[in-house]
Amino acid sequence: MPEPSLHRRHLILAICCASAIVVVMDISVVNVALPSIRRELHASASGLAWTVDAYTLVLAGFLVLAGSTADRFGRRRVFLTGLAAFGAGSLLCGLAPSLPWLIGARVLQAAGGAMLNPVAMAIVATTFPEPRQRARAIGVFGSTTGLALALGPILGGALVDGFGWHSVFWINVPVVAAAFVCAALFVPESRAARARRFDPVGQSLVALVLGGIVFCVIESRRLGWSSPVILGLLTLAVLGVLGLLRYEPRRADPLLEPRLFRSVPFGSALLMALFALCGFGAFLFVTTQYLQDVRGLPALTTGLCLLPVGALIVALSPLTGRLVAARGPRLPLLVAGAALALGGGASRWLGPHTPLPMVLATYLLFGVFLGTVNPPITNTAVSGMPRSMAGVAASLASAGRQTGTTLGVAVSGTIVAAAPPGDGPAFTGAAHGVWWTVAGLGLGIVLLGLVSTGRWAEGTAAEAAALFGSAPHPRTGSRTGAPDSP
Repeated sequence: MPEPSLHRRHLILAICCASAIVVVMDISVVNVALPSIRRELHASASGLAWTVDAYTLVLAGFLVLAGSTADRFGRRRVFLTGLAAFGAGSLLCGLAPSLPWLIGARVLQAAGGAMLNPVAMAIVATTFPEPRQRARAIGVFGSTTGLALALGPILGGALVDGFGWHSVFWINVPVVAAAFVCAALFVPESRAARARRFDPVGQSLVALVLGGIVFCVIESRRLGWSSPVILGLLTLAVLGVLGLLRYEPRRADPLLEPRLFRSVPFGSALLMALFALCGFGAFLFVTTQYLQDVRGLPALTTGLCLLPVGALIVALSPLTGRLVAARGPRLPLLVAGAALALGGGASRWLGPHTPLPMVLATYLLFGVFLGTVNPPITNTAVSGMPRSMAGVAASLASAGRQTGTTLGVAVSGTIVAAAPPGDGPAFTGAAHGVWWTVAGLGLGIVLLGLVSTGRWAEGTAAEAAALFGSAPHPRTGSRTGAPDSP
């Protein structure tokens, strides 16, 4: 099959970005609706956390499986299946009459979403084979996902105030339908040159570990850490980690490819993705409730208060993508980590009566963070990997993000659950623990950014790529190796 024209490549990129927008926006858009969901469905603090984490947990647990499945059976086919499942889940979320129904529909949504973002990333990576063009395309894709995460509260606020919380899910249906038609018409089919075998044992262990940890964090306040249920699940999670460490290296095609982790930049990118989205997930979960429940702002005004975050993402993400393509990821990573650390530290001073301009100024730091963190992480994770591993590498990077979001919501939800709803001083006091955590995550990104961009780290990336029969360029990620089959 001939290579698509530049115009068609850009169209494919736009389709992939559209799918990313709805999947990622549904992580943040629901946060603005949480107070309305709590009032209408009589949800507890842990119930609100599950409304968010039922989605992100399934995404994190099955992204890698979706990526490897797409590499085997065809990325376009899996992409279309994901769009259909996500649309159906969105429709059911909008019709949910109770919290269990809503959480169940969120699981279906996430099952579809797991087939979209990593597969879309792999489609982008294989559509743009030239390293610099790929870096720019990945920068656009990463910027789109970051923008969707930040602008979700604005759209969600307008929908909740105008049409109720159900509408934040209904809005997905026409977008997904249009993306489905366009993908069927314009996205070419592609597969990995060599199909990877399924790894049901590895997939089960990953789901056990992630599900066990998140359940323990969310329900620890209700059940207590000494509860037999909590202790039993923690034991199973530890056994699951040991099982992965022992079982995966012995497989010819493991779900978690151990050789990828010999690359320090790749492993660091996954950790930075986890830290980054853990910090932002905690920020979004606490902030939307702070603005509505503590300060009494309506949903739309709450979304507009987060407009500085979205505006900075629009301004900084394209610049960051070009900077990464030209000079590498170190400077953007250091800026992003420092901004997150400062944002967490400054947020400790926010109280029920803090002047709104000071609140918005604090949110600017989170905008700088999110505007500079996604392109370097995404490019670091994918660059230097052989095209046959594009789906797996992209899936692991996306899984790191979703795992981070899940843990950020779970941890912050547990911390602020001690404050009664509507008690402003108690809520902001409890949130101090969240902001200390966010600041620590920012410092972790700074440290990893320094470690992962040195000569030693570049050498480990070259050694890891050699195991797959390819050698990445230390700056651009250009490599040799068999291309994907059409």
